[in-house]
Amino acid sequence: MIKVRQSFIYQNLANITSLLGVLPLVLLFQEDGYRYLIPLIIFNNVMDDLDGVLAAKLDIRSRFGANLDNVCDAVAHGILILVVGAHYGEWVLLASLVAAASIILRATSRVDPDSVASGGTPTNELMRHLLFVLLLTAIFEVAAEPYLILIMLVHTITMVVPFKLSLLIRGLAKNVTQVALVNVSLVAAWLLPLAAPFIATAFIATYLYSFVADGMAWLRTKDDKIV
Repeated sequence: MIKVRQSFIYQNLANITSLLGVLPLVLLFQEDGYRYLIPLIIFNNVMDDLDGVLAAKLDIRSRFGANLDNVCDAVAHGILILVVGAHYGEWVLLASLVAAASIILRATSRVDPDSVASGGTPTNELMRHLLFVLLLTAIFEVAAEPYLILIMLVHTITMVVPFKLSLLIRGLAKNVTQVALVNVSLVAAWLLPLAAPFIATAFIATYLYSFVADGMAWLRTKDDKIV
């Protein structure tokens, strides 16, 4: 019986990690829960990367695990984006509803094994950029609302475009060390205000460059097929 339980736990370590990345978000529903937003964004990103690393390194990938990861991402990222919208209200809330809808559509398209998911960006890229906007607007003491609306709407577009953004920093991180460095950089942006602008610029600039470059490459390919 012990061996069976150990085997079950071993085979589901990645799935357990996915769930653990979502459960602490209940803190956001407390009266003063918004103060936990930034560490929870970072924590969710770390756990989301960790479940993928565990699945690959332990060779415990499964269709169920992939679907569970998509569902957990949709739930976590939907909650996080809506909490931000509710905190800032009005137009930010409206933009967050649009972004949340695109998150759900993307997650749904990836769960169905017979469908072809769109390219675009993973939803946790939106979470990273959301983190940077919150950090930078606090550091420079400027209104966060216009930047939040912009980042939400731009990501809504790039989550549904029919091409993959191939030059994102997280997407280029292929081994455990590189993935760890991505997460360390998020923590550094949070704890070291002087580093935050440089880290944010690196992530957002590569995102925008990839959007333009990969979009133009997709348009050229499409034009060649028409000709």
